[in-house]
Amino acid sequence: MSDISQQRRHIETILSYGGHPVKGNSAFPPELIGRSWQRCVNEYGLDPSRPRPARIVTQQTLLEHQDSVDELLNVARAGVEQLFTQIASLGYVLLLSDYRGITVQFLGNKKDDDLLRQAGLYLGADWSEQYAGTCAVGTCIQEQQALTCHRTDHFDTSHIGLTCTAAPIKDPFGQLLAVLDISALHSSRSPDSQNFALHLTQLYARLIEDAYFLRRYRHSLIFKCDQSRELVQVNGQLLFALDEQGQILAANTAGRALLSQCQVTDQTCISLPNLLECQWRDILSITYESKDGIRAFRSTGTQQTLFGMLIEPTMNASYQKHLSDVLTHQEESVPELDRLCADDPAMRKTINLAKRLRHRDMNLLILGDTGTGKEVLAQAIHSSSDRSDEPFVAVNCAAIPESLIESELFGYTPGTFTGGRAKGAKGLIQQADGGTLFLDEIGDMPLHLQTRLLRVLAEGLVLPLGAVQPVAVNIRVLAATHCDLSQRISDGRFREDLFYRLNGATLKLPTLNARADKQYLIQTLLQKVNPKVRLRADAMSALLAYHWPGNIRQLKNTLTFAEAICESDEITVQHLPEEFVTHHHQVHEASVPLAQTAQYTPAVNNQPPPTESAMLLDLLQRHHWNVSAVARQLGVSRPTVYRRMAKQNIVPPNHWQSHHKS
Repeated sequence: MSDISQQRRHIETILSYGGHPVKGNSAFPPELIGRSWQRCVNEYGLDPSRPRPARIVTQQTLLEHQDSVDELLNVARAGVEQLFTQIASLGYVLLLSDYRGITVQFLGNKKDDDLLRQAGLYLGADWSEQYAGTCAVGTCIQEQQALTCHRTDHFDTSHIGLTCTAAPIKDPFGQLLAVLDISALHSSRSPDSQNFALHLTQLYARLIEDAYFLRRYRHSLIFKCDQSRELVQVNGQLLFALDEQGQILAANTAGRALLSQCQVTDQTCISLPNLLECQWRDILSITYESKDGIRAFRSTGTQQTLFGMLIEPTMNASYQKHLSDVLTHQEESVPELDRLCADDPAMRKTINLAKRLRHRDMNLLILGDTGTGKEVLAQAIHSSSDRSDEPFVAVNCAAIPESLIESELFGYTPGTFTGGRAKGAKGLIQQADGGTLFLDEIGDMPLHLQTRLLRVLAEGLVLPLGAVQPVAVNIRVLAATHCDLSQRISDGRFREDLFYRLNGATLKLPTLNARADKQYLIQTLLQKVNPKVRLRADAMSALLAYHWPGNIRQLKNTLTFAEAICESDEITVQHLPEEFVTHHHQVHEASVPLAQTAQYTPAVNNQPPPTESAMLLDLLQRHHWNVSAVARQLGVSRPTVYRRMAKQNIVPPNHWQSHHKS
């Protein structure tokens, strides 16, 4: 098609566009571009049949625009130059415009200088939507989002050979500062060819935006966080500038998005400790009390785990004094409790509460799923309390037969039972006298025993079976359950008055899958199993990726099993139970396409890239349908190959022949 025919067709398409793209009609643009076309016609009065020449502002006007974003230009220069080195060989130029659409920085190939200036890809060019029509820079300003304006997406016919990709750069309060754009005079007709350009432009726009944020608040404390502990130091996506009380002064784009998810409408009206469900001291002490300078937190509302670090302010004596004052009042160290977690936010909250209550003669209720470590926590509370020299007696209310639980708990006098001990027996409650009685699975205790237990807690007296006089006992009760006791009370299966006697305070344990310190737990438990054995990276990855329905108890059993069958001092993924190996392969195959699982070379050279089905069929044929050989080349399991064959409807020849004969 000639240039004139293409321009005429483009004009007709814009004039016939009614604002509602027809599904399947590639002539009409996506909704975002369509809105821009509508603005150009209805608001700006632009005519697609009358193309406008590129407008380059005067040198004086350009200097005024550059002066208005001088601080940003100083910060952005390194990022802009780095991006240009990556795209120059592909025929792209780079433009940085201010929020009004005037190009204040430009990098391009000097040999194309005349063509670039004529196209408006030049320093001082006006790419506002009001003048240039639909274009990457101008439409990015209007829509406040990254986009690609590819060829005929442009409104003006003089631009329909260009491909332009732009991303916004915003200030710490969400106001548009500038637009980063990469453009090319010529490109593939397919808009999909610009997907990578869009991702790259967005990446560098964020880097520049965050560099500006860090410079702007270099005299304030900055909290930097990310969903990945490993990447937070080099690529922390969320930034919060804080005052000396922990109040949020400003946040970058990702930080504002989190505030929005937590339904915070004014970012300066919330403190970071409130946002992260922690104490101000937990944040200030990160650098000094965490081995890697990173600590896990959980955001209010979203319950998202975030790993945070601090960037301390430069030349701020006031902050240093405030930090010293806060850190002087350190949290008490209690080794028995501290070793139960690293930096999981929920566990840290539970452990801090347990520390404060461990010496108090009040009953505690521990809630958590099966296997989360309820008895371990109870034992640690007892061992760190004033009762540590006295007995710790654990009772599993669900494990003792109902016919025996009464005599086990309360004991009995001589002659009470036929076949019982001649001298009677002291019950578990009496055995715990002076110490701690741990009642696990309290929700499964029979109702009539709940009544007797209530009397013990209310009066400090226990009446053995067959006895006339009660015996005084001094016990602290720690009860635990995985049940919903409120529901059991509603169902009439648990006494409400007993619930309030037991629930002096509630300690909640998270599931293993929800904990941010899984790696610490894995290493700690492995040390207990065998301190001479280590985990190879593939085994650690499989353990971290697993969903752990059996929680810490399952983890301990898994490590014991792996250590038992490991013939060296290194546990690999192959030493883990079968369900872990299967899960590891499933995660691997779900995240890695067939084309990336091996160094695949088609049997026929100089042909277009094969489809995944053709690739798999080619491999099977080359290996004479030996599935094991194909699996080895792809680095996956045999079941994975069979699943991919079924997905692609690939049937071995011998299977087809036998089916055909029958």
